[in-house]
Amino acid sequence: MLSIGMKIQEYRQKNGLSQEMLADKLGVSRQSVSKWEIGQTLPEVDKILSMSKLFSVSTDDLLANNKNQLHFGMYLIVKNFSKSIDFYEKLLSMSASIINPNIFAEFHIDNSKCLSIMNELNLKGHDYSGSGDHKFVLNFWIENLNKEYDRVKNLKIGKITEIKRIHINYHFFNLYDPDNNVIEITGGFL
Repeated sequence: MLSIGMKIQEYRQKNGLSQEMLADKLGVSRQSVSKWEIGQTLPEVDKILSMSKLFSVSTDDLLANNKNQLHFGMYLIVKNFSKSIDFYEKLLSMSASIINPNIFAEFHIDNSKCLSIMNELNLKGHDYSGSGDHKFVLNFWIENLNKEYDRVKNLKIGKITEIKRIHINYHFFNLYDPDNNVIEITGGFL
């Protein structure tokens, strides 16, 4: 669930604004914007109205937190944080929505799906010791598997298998991220 602060950060970044640029447009300090984004304080009503106009979204988009909607998130524990961010930005054809330096990065797929890249070295209080070497297998599905295979192969971002056929309706290829986690990409084989 995205808090108002996370939504402000997401819309600010989508609009190519730094915290300082947004602060200037709203007549507040950069520290105010920072505090909103980390959830330390909330913006005043007039600032919410101004951001709604600036970002071309409704105030409901900024305020609604969908308390009853189940959101989907995946945590991928990685050893090489910076290489993994670069890898997934290229694979997903998008920049990370939020980066907390050297701790985590989030890719917001839409309002209810999020892939988080977690730096294995900075997860104080978390215990993932039972996860083994492959912390997670990601699965993506696409209509044209051949076209996606060519796109991913041309990215040259990691080891990739050939397209494999399990049966007539199930084709896939595997891609391996910098930590050797498996990404299985399935889809229509043309």
